[in-house]
Amino acid sequence: MIYTDLTRRKDDDSAYNEACHFVIKLGTAVHGYGPSAARLESYLNRVTDILGYNGVFRSTPSEITFAFSKRDQRWQRTHIAPVPVGGYNMAKLAYVGELVEELVSGKRSIVEASDRLDEIDAMPSPWGVLTYALSFVLVGVGFAGSIQGNLWDIVISGILSLAVYIIVVISDKVGGRFADALPFVSAYFAGICAAGIKIFLPEINHTLVTLSAIVILIPGFMVSAGIIEIVENHVVAGSARLVGGLVYLIKQFTGAWLGIASVEIIWALEDGAIGSSNSGNETWIYIAFLFLGLCFAYQTLLRDFIWVLISCAFSYAAVIISSNLLSGDLGTLFGATAAGIFANLWVRGTGRPTSIVLIPAITVLVSGSIGFRGLMVAAVGQTDQGGDQFMQMFIVALAISAGLLVSNTILRPKITL
Repeated sequence: MIYTDLTRRKDDDSAYNEACHFVIKLGTAVHGYGPSAARLESYLNRVTDILGYNGVFRSTPSEITFAFSKRDQRWQRTHIAPVPVGGYNMAKLAYVGELVEELVSGKRSIVEASDRLDEIDAMPSPWGVLTYALSFVLVGVGFAGSIQGNLWDIVISGILSLAVYIIVVISDKVGGRFADALPFVSAYFAGICAAGIKIFLPEINHTLVTLSAIVILIPGFMVSAGIIEIVENHVVAGSARLVGGLVYLIKQFTGAWLGIASVEIIWALEDGAIGSSNSGNETWIYIAFLFLGLCFAYQTLLRDFIWVLISCAFSYAAVIISSNLLSGDLGTLFGATAAGIFANLWVRGTGRPTSIVLIPAITVLVSGSIGFRGLMVAAVGQTDQGGDQFMQMFIVALAISAGLLVSNTILRPKITL
């Protein structure tokens, strides 16, 4: 009898250890693919509960705290895992979502699921180097066109976006201090090139070109996600994300400002206030370029492309219509509400991770470029106007947060990544 009890306890401990190791591996892997802290914590809670154990999780941009316990125990097993700064990979997020569903349905054992996690992590991105480079160009061109840049602004923005991509690749390979200096170096390069080109092409808007060239790196989503997480009571994770985004934005502003100033030392340039000049009919083409570039940048699977494009278009259309009828800030709120409702409906129909369609749609609405423009305007002496634009970045982020809360109240979200 004693031998049987010991064997059973040993088997229970072995299953418990396997479950804990799997959840830890799942959390550390998924953290780098892009879900918010709230979404990741809820998902890990769901998986742990399905495996038959209790779990408490706290995710921040730099580490995840895991705490596990058996149903009949009061004490917990705790593990703290440091994690690198994550990116966004919707393809791997989709594969992990499918894997967990297979585990839950009994199609895979925990050991098989753990091996599959390693395979997913080692997978190359679905879009190769050339397509990822194209995403920088599409986003740069799309953004420049959507804010009414002229033809030269748009063309030069695309060229400099490609140069910024090359700097990003070099930064990834070199690492170390160069990687830390990426926001400054890329913005300085874009600024000095745009200002230098303006000497020979006075009709370009060098501020617009600089912003468009680096817009794919501007941490607008990070700032907005930080505020959203603070509103959702994830204060530590949200504060870390918000401060990290603001520091990154200030590095970019410093680089761009010094780049432009380096040219102005030897050649006076006209003020490059954002604004101006293509016809409104073409704007929708550039917006489509922007949406497509985001799909490539976030490594979206081809089967999800149409849904991501619909989500982006749906949220953007809600912004345009409600802004015309009401106000810009309420337009952002309605756009975020539309994005959240569409994402919740899509998840109910497909069972796939919410982030696949929600993150790109929210990225279209985020306010990082507003903050960057505010700093640039303040740098040329218009401090009141620049300060107002910089504060507008936070107002937009709060409007997005409110919109997502409204959408989740209207249609209760399913727990997914």
